[in-house]
Amino acid sequence: MNTRYFDLINQTYYFPQEEFTLNKDHSLQFHNIDLMKLVEQYGTPLKFTYLPQISTNIKRAKNWFRNAMEKNNYEGKYYYCYCTKSSHFEYIMNEAFKNNIHIETSSAFDINIVENLLENGKINKSTHIICNGFKRDQYITNIARLINNGHKNTIPIIDNYEELDLLQAEIKGKFKIGIRIAAEEEPKFEFYTSRLGIGYKNILQFYKKQIQENDRLELKMLHFFINTGINDTAYYWNELVKCIKVYIQLKKECPSLDGLNIGGGFPIKNSLAFEYDYQYMIDEIINQIKIACEEAEVDVPNIFTEFGSFTVGESGGAIYQVLYQKQQNDREAWNMIDSSFITTLPDTWAINKRFIMLAVNRWNDTYERVLLGGMTCDSDDYYNSEQNMNAIYLPKYNKEKPLYIGFFNTGAYQETIGGFGGLHHCLIPQPKHILIDRDKNGIIATEVFSEQQTAEEVLEILGYTKK
Repeated sequence: MNTRYFDLINQTYYFPQEEFTLNKDHSLQFHNIDLMKLVEQYGTPLKFTYLPQISTNIKRAKNWFRNAMEKNNYEGKYYYCYCTKSSHFEYIMNEAFKNNIHIETSSAFDINIVENLLENGKINKSTHIICNGFKRDQYITNIARLINNGHKNTIPIIDNYEELDLLQAEIKGKFKIGIRIAAEEEPKFEFYTSRLGIGYKNILQFYKKQIQENDRLELKMLHFFINTGINDTAYYWNELVKCIKVYIQLKKECPSLDGLNIGGGFPIKNSLAFEYDYQYMIDEIINQIKIACEEAEVDVPNIFTEFGSFTVGESGGAIYQVLYQKQQNDREAWNMIDSSFITTLPDTWAINKRFIMLAVNRWNDTYERVLLGGMTCDSDDYYNSEQNMNAIYLPKYNKEKPLYIGFFNTGAYQETIGGFGGLHHCLIPQPKHILIDRDKNGIIATEVFSEQQTAEEVLEILGYTKK
């Protein structure tokens, strides 16, 4: 009988996979990194970032777009932008900008990060800075400062009618702009139209009334984004077609318009059963844009994308120890971890997101069905099912044989949503965080980015102590 944890995973999924393998001790490896060695060296709970995966994903996307453009004889250029809101950390930026990419911002302090990157030579004057989001005083001021200091490839994306006047009041001379389309939301969504951007039917009129005759403005980009991301659904293709129609209408009136930003939303691997044909989706997007432009006899646009989760998501992970098992009734066995899902993986409870979850060790042991509970006193601090199964199965709890579990592809949003370096629910401390890199010979190197939070640090934030 196949009762081992390895047998369960092997018969449920294709295993091993590119990034997940087992070593000779039947423990899990992630990109050939022995996770038990990390546990032995750094302890748990432990957060980690595998930096090379960031460059890998950027290169993958660039290659897919290159292939699609060559296949379709597409004459426009492709620009890969990184969405800073997915992870603002310097170590992320340092890795991402090794790959000649561009940047998308969403708030005022983002511009301070951009200025730091420029000062330190991580980006340069040719880097496109796409400024998204709802803009008010500080954000407007910072964008204006960037442009007034000579960064001419800064493109504020107009989100509402008033922003145009606010920008003109602070920016000297002529500058580039884009317009964001307020796409219609998915039919099952609570609202009909995105709160961001300007409606499809109003964009051409807005251009003619406030931009066309204004010699200080150069419209360069039409921006399109939908919350569901780039998916092979009738909803996505319908919205894309409407976007292309608006681009064609604008292009006929505005010769300077030469960029179409198709936003972001490439999915990342959230299960060992994950399937998504990236190349097909990009081929089809490029093909549809080209056909529509040729029929309308307008030049095809340069394509911009803004990938955040796709850039950094698959670089991150977290490892916990199962401290204890509580048998609450005949059917519910709770494995209690040495941290909290609410504080370290907030998306698991906020939007019911599922990450890849696997045992780190004891793959040769028999398995059982369990629930996973965090250390806070909140009833929502739990993780109860996998993406493809309505339950969690792990090696059987044994007090004498510690069990470690890993959550993978957690690199986007979790630190900022969880409040890195701040207060956490029930004052559960922030885990130790390490960075994992490889040298030019492929040798793995690790370093501690931040130690586990201490009681003294928490008390200082709360005002009980002073430095």
